[in-house]
Amino acid sequence: MRILIVNIARMVLALVFILSGFVKAIDPLGTQYKIQDYLTAMHLGGWLPDMATLGLSVLLGATEFCLGIFLLFAIRRKLSSRLALAIMLVMTPLTLWLAISNPIRDCGCFGDAIILTNWQTFWKNVVLLSAAIIVAHKPTRMFRFISEPNQWLVINYTALFILITSTWCLYDKPLFDFRPYRIGTDLRAGWQRMMEGEDSPYADLFMERDGEDITEQVLNDSSYTMLLISPHLEQADDSQLDVINELYEYTKDNGYAFYGLTASGEKAVNQWRDRTGAEYAFYQTDDVLLKTVIRSNPGLLLLHDGVIIQKWSHNRLPELDSSKPLHELQEGSIQEDSVARRIAMLMLWFVLPLTLLSLADRMWMWTKWIRIKTNRLTPTIKKEKKMRKKIVAGNWKMNMNLQDGIALAKELNETLKAEKPNCGVVICTPFIHLASIAQFLDQSIIGLGAENCADKEKGAFTGEVSAEMVKSTGAQYVILGHSERREYYKETPEILKEKVLLAQKNDLKVIFCIGESLEEREAGKQNEVVKAELEGSVFNLSEEDFRKIVIAYEPIWAIGTGKTATAEQAEEIHAYIRSIIAEKYGQAVADDTTILYGGSCKASNAPELFAKPDIDGGLIGGASLKCADFKGIIDAFK
Repeated sequence: MRILIVNIARMVLALVFILSGFVKAIDPLGTQYKIQDYLTAMHLGGWLPDMATLGLSVLLGATEFCLGIFLLFAIRRKLSSRLALAIMLVMTPLTLWLAISNPIRDCGCFGDAIILTNWQTFWKNVVLLSAAIIVAHKPTRMFRFISEPNQWLVINYTALFILITSTWCLYDKPLFDFRPYRIGTDLRAGWQRMMEGEDSPYADLFMERDGEDITEQVLNDSSYTMLLISPHLEQADDSQLDVINELYEYTKDNGYAFYGLTASGEKAVNQWRDRTGAEYAFYQTDDVLLKTVIRSNPGLLLLHDGVIIQKWSHNRLPELDSSKPLHELQEGSIQEDSVARRIAMLMLWFVLPLTLLSLADRMWMWTKWIRIKTNRLTPTIKKEKKMRKKIVAGNWKMNMNLQDGIALAKELNETLKAEKPNCGVVICTPFIHLASIAQFLDQSIIGLGAENCADKEKGAFTGEVSAEMVKSTGAQYVILGHSERREYYKETPEILKEKVLLAQKNDLKVIFCIGESLEEREAGKQNEVVKAELEGSVFNLSEEDFRKIVIAYEPIWAIGTGKTATAEQAEEIHAYIRSIIAEKYGQAVADDTTILYGGSCKASNAPELFAKPDIDGGLIGGASLKCADFKGIIDAFK
């Protein structure tokens, strides 16, 4: 039931964000105007230049749309749900302020597609905030429509699609026009209903100059009328002046009317005429009306018998055949299939690819699941387990000076040369020992490793030792994520993630430590803890890179305390660790991964521990500081 509630809330959020983001993205100028209205209401008008508000408009639409798609597909579930919650925590109080103070008519959350009052918007946001809280509380209960390895395809394709779409709509005109001045609108009929006292969106429609009102004349003209629309001539783009003048000449030659409409004053009109040589008359009207009519400055609108036939951005002005009148040209009539064609293009270029990708991904995951189930039923698993590398690694920690360390390493080297072990042996020493020990250690028998490395590649980090420096000493291994580093030096999953990446970049084999505290063990959270530690630092790796990782499970409560997890306890959690590796990378990778036990392992209990099928050796602390004790643990594999 809880899973159902989370996914219903997730779908509500996703669909609302997709719709809200899409209508903003396809009308970036309209979104910009609304942002400017907000700034004015907050007494911040003029603080941001037009280019900044336009960039913010494009970014806002793209962010909402992408976030909606990510929630729909359950991509980056924790990040997406938290981002949705953060947005709603900001927008809900903001819309409450709008509802109470009413500084603007509507919030514009769905552009012109759906007009809500400010109070309707607030209650809508209350519902969305509730849904966001539910989803953010349990994000992992959102079922996926696409697997983690393929999420990057949806992320990149969605971002690319919406940014290209928004840019094109800015260059040309909105892909879908939800305003009352869309193509096909009968302005004359709307004007007449308004004149008869009915509610009408055309109440602000007027065209006048020096007391002369030509609104009815234009709307009642049974022929064609071209209107050059520029809310503010001072800011109008003049890159297409030649085309505009050619269109004016065309209308004059064919007996059609041509007027300029602007909210600018006489001074700006005269400057435009001086700059362009314009001979057509300009009439004044409201700038908000002009911005509503067409999202371009300037833009061109074609009327025929009071009906809007065509609209063009200044970037896409038509080049008309001067030998033919408009009624013989394609531009002189409404293209009936334009909306259906745009919907079809949207389906073809976005919905269909994502649907096919989802189906292919589900099929791939299904076959992968079948393969895993099949592998579990075959005897090859036992073979793979026998082939898995067994390792006993010594972690010297901060013990022994250089001379004592060299003496111990030489003793181990000679002992294991004389009686070769049945497992891999690694000694991980303090940094000062590495270069000296590497000179005489036979690394075909004993691997050499460091106890740590830095999370930075190089630079002004006094006292730190980089992965490159470790590698240069001759070392092959490095221990990362040890509980003492996590506890005493506050190493976070993000820090460890960087260390792992740098270690692998320098061809070091990582022994990655995970494990729970006594409190976590007593609370029954050991599985949750080790899974989170893997997800936080190494589950970001590719399958190829993860295969190079050695996992060391160390129950923190058993390190240096004399306590030891029973062989059954150790086997249980080792098996769990292998199962979550299988979930992430597949059973074959899990069966190849070496998982060591690291908690007060001694020669006396090593044989029982190492006999368990999922325990592949040990990460040894104090017992690795004496050759005889360490050799006794190594001999457990005999």
